Amino acid sequence: MQKRGIFLIAGTVTMSIILSGCFQGEQSLEEEMIDPPQNAEPVDNLEDSDAKANEQSEDEDNVSETIARDLYLIDANGMVASQTLELPTPESNKVATQVLEYLVKGGPISQLLPNGFQAVLPEGTEVLGINLQEDGTMVVNFSKEFANYEAKDETKVLEAVTYTLTQFENVEEVQLQMDGMALKEMPVNGTPIGEGYSRENGINVSDTGVSDFMQSKTVTMYYPTEHDENRYYIPVTQYVEPSEEVDEFSAIVKNLLKGPGIQSNVKQVFNDSAALTSKPSLKDGVLQLHFNESILKEQDKSVIADEVMETLVRTLTNVQGVEAVQVNVESIEELVNENGEAYTEPVTKQQFIPTEKL
Repeated sequence: MQKRGIFLIAGTVTMSIILSGCFQGEQSLEEEMIDPPQNAEPVDNLEDSDAKANEQSEDEDNVSETIARDLYLIDANGMVASQTLELPTPESNKVATQVLEYLVKGGPISQLLPNGFQAVLPEGTEVLGINLQEDGTMVVNFSKEFANYEAKDETKVLEAVTYTLTQFENVEEVQLQMDGMALKEMPVNGTPIGEGYSRENGINVSDTGVSDFMQSKTVTMYYPTEHDENRYYIPVTQYVEPSEEVDEFSAIVKNLLKGPGIQSNVKQVFNDSAALTSKPSLKDGVLQLHFNESILKEQDKSVIADEVMETLVRTLTNVQGVEAVQVNVESIEELVNENGEAYTEPVTKQQFIPTEKL
């Protein structure tokens, strides 16, 4: 009987502990219900909070909208070259102003600059005004900070501004102002501007190997290069010498096949034995080129390297009258690119370079 009494007492103590824990739990729950968190909002303001959240979401969506634009910058070798960068979508009347603002050192371009590249306009330069005239002349008014560049960079500044703005189809040339005063020459080293500057003035100009400048023509040729796995094209304006025996298009292709000369930082994409087999012909804007099989990357597969095609098209569509290029190879019925896709139509520069109007 004594053992039974001890058992009952132990059971009673256990039940008391359990019930005591339950009561303490209810008391804690009531206390939490009575004292709301300090940061809690009244129910009446929930709709306002939702509205603010929606507005914030819409703002984030707007910020995320971008558009690809070409900006001409200075690369690691001091050459002016374009980089296609995603810029925030601006108001329709601010497109030209935006691309210029992204050329300013220390400006919004800072977070986007590819390795080895630098902006061209002096820090603090402002675009005070911009006006596109009916004849395709873009008048740009810069602040006085525009003159704060080094003399050695003057032509690079002029070329970068000109080529960045003339990427738009309806911009033919650029006139510069500083603090509202028209510039007939650049403010530091006196490079002549005259009534305007255009792509016809050239970019990264090279005069290598030319014997007669008076009889020569300038052509901007495009050569691929690479820096830190960033592949891009450098435009180099060179002199070519057409003659009675060698027409303009043959002279251009001959220079491309020969390579970039002293521009050792760019890549030679053509095989040594590649050559034209007949004189190029232009009809209805399409330039017909006929090559031997050495132009091919893989002769047994009729593959022409993408860089070969792009080099030819970028360069030759800069010549007046040429809108597209048709490459033909002896004994080959149909050429394909490196992905095996057939070139069934003449190739235009729009396949490599986005174009638009302001």
